[in-house]
Amino acid sequence: MTKNSLKFGLLLFLLLIMLIINMSLGSVILPVEVWHQIWHDHELPTGIRQILMYRVAKLLTTLITGISLSLSGLIMQSVFRNPIVGPYVLGTSAAGGLGVAVLILGGTVLGFETVGSVGIVTAAAAGSILSLAVIVILYQKLKSPVNLLIAGLMLGIFSGALINILSFFTQAEALQKFVFWSMGNLGNQSWHHIIIMSVINIPVIITGLFFIKPLNALLLGENYAKSLGINVYRSNMVLIVISGILTGVVTAFVGPVAFVGLAVPHIARLIFKTYLHQILFPAVILTGAILLLICDTIAQVPGSVLTLPVNSITALFGAPMLIYLILKKS
Repeated sequence: MTKNSLKFGLLLFLLLIMLIINMSLGSVILPVEVWHQIWHDHELPTGIRQILMYRVAKLLTTLITGISLSLSGLIMQSVFRNPIVGPYVLGTSAAGGLGVAVLILGGTVLGFETVGSVGIVTAAAAGSILSLAVIVILYQKLKSPVNLLIAGLMLGIFSGALINILSFFTQAEALQKFVFWSMGNLGNQSWHHIIIMSVINIPVIITGLFFIKPLNALLLGENYAKSLGINVYRSNMVLIVISGILTGVVTAFVGPVAFVGLAVPHIARLIFKTYLHQILFPAVILTGAILLLICDTIAQVPGSVLTLPVNSITALFGAPMLIYLILKKS
């Protein structure tokens, strides 16, 4: 057994452990007897069944979110050949936030009533799709990942400025609702939402697997990739769209979740000591799922009715990790 096989086995085992822990802990801690009853196909009390269904839905949302953001971050870091680039660098998340801000904050300014979760998801998706279309048009004009990176950052700053203006004129209640959305929420998704997220993101992730060779070639520069017969412009375009879709869909449904896409690729490289994407792709999938499960478990505050913002927990994990990596590389 190779070292990588052993590492993948340990990650799979850790993922299984975290799945059980995440399902067991929360405001109500499920005892071992519940799992014994499930294993032996015994009838469960109605209350326990409702808790399990809620936690299964949140578990699936966590897995989709962690995997999507982590792969998006890996793709962005490889395309731009920049270790501090994350899935939100192109302004997709900021534009999604702007869509929600127009709906929630603009409702008080323009005098219309805000709608429920469906409206928020639609507004975030519309903002993300619009920003992705702008990014694609800009890349066709700029034809340079570096210039596109700058344009994406400016798009994010522009969206943030509009959000600040709307926040200045809005009422406190609407502002509080927007702030809660911006903290990220993994536990408020219906099965209908989970199916939509899966139907969109899973095929996009599979599509990304076909671009492992271009991603490996891009590590040595665009000229080297071109010498291998790779259409760098087309590959970059598709990879940017893949990253934008993965980020936009997650942002639309659960809100912005920081640091996961930025930190997980570095953690995977640190564990496997490689830059080859045929290894990093599955490594990032497992590591991203595990990391967000850990963060979500902590955010639940087991045994308490409180639930901390998942964004805060991911930042507590991600920021020290990035500082450690910077210090190590220095």
